[in-house]
Amino acid sequence: MSEAVREVNFDGLVGPTHNYAGLAHGNVASMRHGGLTANPREAALQGLDKMKSLMEVGYAQGVLPPQQRPDLGALRDLGFTGDDASVLARAAEEAPQLLRAVCSASSMWTANAATVTPSADASDGRVHFTAANLQSSFHRYLEPRTTARVLAAMFHDPARFAHHPVLPATPAFSDEGAANHTRLCATHGEPGVHLFVYGRQAFGGQHGPTRYPARQTLEASQAIARQHGLSDAQTVFAQQNPDAIDAGVFHNDVIAVGNGPVLLYHDMAFRDEDATLDALRARMATPLIPVRVPSEAVSLEDAVSTYLFNSQLLSNPDGSMTLVVPGECQENETVWRTIQDLLLAGYNPISEVLVKDVKQSMRNGGGPACLRLRVALSSAERQALGGRVLLDEALHGDLTAWVERHYRDRLAPEDLADPQLAQDSLTALDELTQLLGIGAVYPFQLV
Repeated sequence: MSEAVREVNFDGLVGPTHNYAGLAHGNVASMRHGGLTANPREAALQGLDKMKSLMEVGYAQGVLPPQQRPDLGALRDLGFTGDDASVLARAAEEAPQLLRAVCSASSMWTANAATVTPSADASDGRVHFTAANLQSSFHRYLEPRTTARVLAAMFHDPARFAHHPVLPATPAFSDEGAANHTRLCATHGEPGVHLFVYGRQAFGGQHGPTRYPARQTLEASQAIARQHGLSDAQTVFAQQNPDAIDAGVFHNDVIAVGNGPVLLYHDMAFRDEDATLDALRARMATPLIPVRVPSEAVSLEDAVSTYLFNSQLLSNPDGSMTLVVPGECQENETVWRTIQDLLLAGYNPISEVLVKDVKQSMRNGGGPACLRLRVALSSAERQALGGRVLLDEALHGDLTAWVERHYRDRLAPEDLADPQLAQDSLTALDELTQLLGIGAVYPFQLV
């Protein structure tokens, strides 16, 4: 791409303790695969392969490091005492679900890391970040402090980047980051409109889901918009369809994906579809291109099982777009036919589909879109990045070798109590921060 502003997809590196704990209530894939044996090495290499393949065809690609896991500090805060081995052993015996939670590698889904407003939309001309509090689940609530340090280390120039406080970790301000936020615009460098999708209103309001929790509140979305200085003319707040949440659509990016002027969505995505589209049309400077997939073509069940809408939608220099889907979409005859007949053959910019194998992530409930945080950056902003975090051939090679040195090819739930795993993870992460040149960001490095 020749334009000065490019969207950089910052993918999360899968951590050394990647495991299937089934921790995410409402995430059908996560619950279904809980307790299975995972392959951390394969998971990390699958993620790196996706990054490299997109980089090789011209998309800007960055990386975000994983969290420090196991989080022994969290276990000590909860009353487990003694040396590391004692803490792990006691947790495994008395509270195995807590041990699984503090070992979660869920930070690989960096769509939940933060909400981002590019400088083209900000009155001060800076890129704005708010790390998500992720308070709706304990294993993700552990992430924001480290996430905020990582983002501050990478986007460190205060003249170009602004970092806002994490919202209060209470149910009223439950925030899941960019998984419930979509920016629509003509091109990445032009002003855009921000679509915030929420599941419930904390202080009264609309009917919510009854089976699974709504993780994003209207109040959280409104607070982020205020932090970033976004005006009413730049924002649309829409409620997610409660029935979709109850079917396993725990984030909006499981049922809709936007890019440029295109909004690809399932007809069950929003509580009020017409009002949402009308509000976007009223605010956008360029015509909205809605690509609607009806339930008759793809059921909610198939949307959740294949993660068709949790795909990456990427802009090409000629104005066309590429859809990056997980392999499960190709394996489902109905979904694959819809991609060919409705998306590729339809009147919209989507002209190509790339299929990627991210099964290790999919089994834990995250597809290609979950694995990346989108940040639109000008040439000067990219040059101002701290560390070595934009992917190139050399960095991909170094990260691949790092994974192969430090990651296990098998990790069962009972392995999480192994103190050697904890020590090996710290060794790996310490080496990673040096490799990426981001300085001390982990709790063990700050003591």
